Amino acid sequence: MITPSGEQISITVGDQQAVVVEVGGGLRSYSAGGRELVDGYRADEMSSSGRGQVLIPWPNRLQDGSYEFDGQRHQLPLNEPERRNAIHGLVRWATWTAVEQEPHRAVMKHVLYPQPGYPFTLGISVEYALSDSGLQVRTTATNLGADPCPYGCGAHPYLTLGIEPIDNLMLRVPGRSVLQSDERGLPVATEIVEGTEYDFQQPRRIGSTRLDHAFTDLKRDQDGLARVELRDPDRGMQVSLWVDQSYPYFMIFTGDTLPNFNRRSLAVEPMTCPPNAFRTGDALVRLESGSSLTSTWGIAPGRAHRR
Repeated sequence: MITPSGEQISITVGDQQAVVVEVGGGLRSYSAGGRELVDGYRADEMSSSGRGQVLIPWPNRLQDGSYEFDGQRHQLPLNEPERRNAIHGLVRWATWTAVEQEPHRAVMKHVLYPQPGYPFTLGISVEYALSDSGLQVRTTATNLGADPCPYGCGAHPYLTLGIEPIDNLMLRVPGRSVLQSDERGLPVATEIVEGTEYDFQQPRRIGSTRLDHAFTDLKRDQDGLARVELRDPDRGMQVSLWVDQSYPYFMIFTGDTLPNFNRRSLAVEPMTCPPNAFRTGDALVRLESGSSLTSTWGIAPGRAHRR
């Protein structure tokens, strides 16, 4: 019997284990010290609600699935029909190949060939590697075609500390600005978070705050990384998701619209561009023929100081 997510590639270091899958090349699970840090899915399930998926060549939503690039109009399938959007790219359900495997790392590859709505060729490589400091995910996209192409990259892990609902957990988001969206999930304005319910620059309880927002203008630490931190103050546990400078956006989602996952875990989605970037051009990468872009994010387990 073939599992819904295809081949299961397991990597381990010490008490850490991650499972990467053939379908979509995504992250099915990640644990450390016997604790699940990613709210993933079983081997006999398919991914739902984007769990662990790779979002290429655009993350999040694209209005009407249509955009213009270099004077040409393109139309993509509307795979979020209730909102008339195209969502989360074109590789989530594609077959990926494990081209390198070691006990602590795996490299997944996929070639995205030209198709209606995206007549470009991308070679994509995603390396998953475990070390004493946690999980690192390194994505490289190369334009294999003759013409420039539009490109954006994202990922869709849900962080968990095993506490449901997430309301009593402490959250820190280093974004100084947040994008406000309309009823279709498309950005309509950007505002400063200070003084609003979206200000998580200092750790505070999530409470009843409903989040399905892109944060930007990220504060970065001395190492150049921006970190979202989720803490359980009662047990002194925490998990953080970090991004390098190629990711200027975090999408934070409390899952309120998901009947089966409502506030069970927190989606922390690194994005190289905001929603609707194929239409607006905001932070959209123009990949010239033969050029590549590498983006890196990771998850770090840890024990928080009790307050």
